[in-house]
Amino acid sequence: MSYTMSDPFSNGFIILTMVITCFSCFLINQVNASIHEYKNEGFIHRSNSFFFHGGSEGLYASKVQGIHTENTTSNEDKPLKGKSFIRFESITFRRIKEFAEKKNEMQQKTGLVEAIIVEVKDRERIGGFYLNSDAICCTPDLAKNGACKVGEVIIHQDPYNLDWPKRIQTFFEGQNEEATMAHETIEINKTGMYYLYFMFCDPELKGILITGRTVWRNPEGYLPGKMAPLMTFSGLMSLAYLVLGLVWFLRFGQYWKHLIQLHFHITAVIGLGMCEMALWYFEYANFNSTGSRPMGITLWAVTFTAVKKTVSRLLILVVSMGYGVVRPTLGGIRAKIILLGVTYFAFTEALGLVEHLGNINDFSGKERLVLVLPVSLLDACFIVWIFSSLSQTLEKLQVTFICMRIISILAVCTLNIKKSMAKFALYRKFTNSLAVTVLLSVAWIGYELYFNAADPLNELWRRAWIIPAFWTLLAYILLVIVCILWAPSHNPNRYSFSEETGDDLEEESISLTGSSVMLVGDLTTKVERKERKVSIVAEPHVFGLGEDLEEDKRE
Repeated sequence: MSYTMSDPFSNGFIILTMVITCFSCFLINQVNASIHEYKNEGFIHRSNSFFFHGGSEGLYASKVQGIHTENTTSNEDKPLKGKSFIRFESITFRRIKEFAEKKNEMQQKTGLVEAIIVEVKDRERIGGFYLNSDAICCTPDLAKNGACKVGEVIIHQDPYNLDWPKRIQTFFEGQNEEATMAHETIEINKTGMYYLYFMFCDPELKGILITGRTVWRNPEGYLPGKMAPLMTFSGLMSLAYLVLGLVWFLRFGQYWKHLIQLHFHITAVIGLGMCEMALWYFEYANFNSTGSRPMGITLWAVTFTAVKKTVSRLLILVVSMGYGVVRPTLGGIRAKIILLGVTYFAFTEALGLVEHLGNINDFSGKERLVLVLPVSLLDACFIVWIFSSLSQTLEKLQVTFICMRIISILAVCTLNIKKSMAKFALYRKFTNSLAVTVLLSVAWIGYELYFNAADPLNELWRRAWIIPAFWTLLAYILLVIVCILWAPSHNPNRYSFSEETGDDLEEESISLTGSSVMLVGDLTTKVERKERKVSIVAEPHVFGLGEDLEEDKRE
């Protein structure tokens, strides 16, 4: 049975994909990586201070000590090899002209903006917490004890390292509307999650805008700390897919005369996996060496990931439906499968763009939540549909197996029963594998929720890479299982589709006595009743599985 998707369906899919992709691009703030750019950004009022969050990343300690901070340019990467740092480049503060004109033109310091670098575990050293005060900026009362200076942010220095938390001051002069921060490179000699804030205390500076950029670097390159292990992981997964591909293609070529349609679908998923992992490795490598994400490679990597995820889920779904094993075509259900697949691809692509081309700070933006929910719901739809289809396929194989066993006993024929047993055993193994996969997924989702709830400030950033790596590894293991179960062989008929009723049963029934024929007839009637019962139960299913079973019987 052939089916051609109508124009309204096609146009709807295209429009949906374009809308979601454009929406995701709207959510993206910037495409740079360890180069944090500020373009006329405003400050937020909190307590008695004003602040702007300049970035946060996990940084490893420098392997080589000593960085000269005088006039460091952005192109001097060679002398900084093996060093970890935060570099300020072309940082400019612009205040409102009205307030600038009120200042004395001859006065040297008419406004102060401070850059504060703090390790997240020392965050309580910023502000008056240790002075039993909620103030962030020093007040005249707090200054009486000599603990701080009026007009500055309160910082309680680390007794073991008096230079930290780090404070860098920039002053406005006279009636100047702009103040430029000196180019400075701050070396990181201790591994940790670092936050950068620009802050001021003078209410007359309200309305200040900041422009410029900061460059964050780890000893091995510009990859943020929690992303650095993913480059190695992507390289190893590329090799794993290459090995799987070589083994599969060798067997594919060996039995090319005995292939079924399903083998070509599995080949496509393996090929997509190889390309996906290779693209991510080169994306991370380029990112690590330049400090900026390569837009083209990243876009292709995100797209290949979305396509592979979609095709993989569709492959599992059609296999669960018994495509090529107990049914020759997908029939009328094909349109619903395509609709679910295209919708999933659109949302997954959009989520990937927001995650990998968006803000590079080591914490997730709120925009991500807009797309995580629909992707999760669509994954749940796939799981429900897959297990519902598996249940019906197993029941159909079990009914056929019982029928063929009785017929083979009466007709002294074991060919069809062996074939039915092989199919039934195949799907039992596949069902068990999927069940284990789902249980692991649910357990890992629970761990991921716990991990994010217990670590809101990313203090466990060195372990964060394990979360996305697990899903990639789990998908690879499931693909290996499918390759093993449906490996090409010289006898593809052991699990490929063929009519097990009709002419075959009639030929085997010729040798039966009259009573045997009646027994077979009664058994067939019971089987048909059972199939009708299954069909009736499945009718209200949201994906229309009942309608699909009726179509199978017509075929």
